Amino acid sequence: MLRYAQPGASLVLLCVLVFASPALAQGQSQGTTGAKVPDKAWKLLWSDEFNGPDGSPVDSHKWVFDVGGDGWGNQELEYYTDRLQNAHIEGGNLVIRALSETYKGADGKARQYTSARIKTLGKFSQTYGRFEARLKIPYGQGLWPAFWMLGDNIDHVQWPACGEIDIMENIGKEPSLNHGSIHGPGYTGNDGIEAHIELPKGKRLADDFHTYAVEWEPNVIRFYLDADLYATQRREGLGVNRKWVFDHPFFLLLNVAVGGDWPGNPDASTKFPQTMLVDYVRVYKRPGV
Repeated sequence: MLRYAQPGASLVLLCVLVFASPALAQGQSQGTTGAKVPDKAWKLLWSDEFNGPDGSPVDSHKWVFDVGGDGWGNQELEYYTDRLQNAHIEGGNLVIRALSETYKGADGKARQYTSARIKTLGKFSQTYGRFEARLKIPYGQGLWPAFWMLGDNIDHVQWPACGEIDIMENIGKEPSLNHGSIHGPGYTGNDGIEAHIELPKGKRLADDFHTYAVEWEPNVIRFYLDADLYATQRREGLGVNRKWVFDHPFFLLLNVAVGGDWPGNPDASTKFPQTMLVDYVRVYKRPGV
């Protein structure tokens, strides 16, 4: 699901809601058994463990903020800020906090919610590897946390030619489901490629930390929730009129959206503040790949 638009930039991108391709197998978890341990062929290349002092900001050598309140192509309701109130380090975690408050930013946009969205664009990007984050996501109608990736050539070729990999997306009205998807030319909207995995017995993803990951190698991307492999996307499986655009560097994004076309708006049952806790983000690479 594309949720990328940058105020002040020449690039303006629209939201695309991804639906599952009928030919795509969907995963059904039989219960998470803990995080998958990368095999020894994967070598840690980049990470953020978020172990700074409580109340400190995110590491500006690794992350930059998206700031603005224009709806981000999805009719979202939040204003993304770079304030400590919305993103800071606490207890060895990154805390992304969505607040219910009246806020007007420098762009003149006034919103009733604030949150944060950070990315590694210009700081770090990589072609291929294992990309994982250990997260405890928020819960509630209208909440939309995400851990995802975009091609770092987005400002030159635009979307969807840059490619997009959604590692974790959850919406509050589906508390047990994690969605993983890829986007590229010819597979957006109703033709999008998506899979999901569901926790058993009504367990909610928000009740505990989980590890969300992809293993991306030439011509294949595998999606994991904890130790469960729930989807594999391959170049040869795209079909006609679909171009594989996953052979160049991608950067990382983390955010919590409020409202929008997919999750719908918060209602009387939604409690604020809402927080996403990020224990770590780690990127591995196989030597020679």
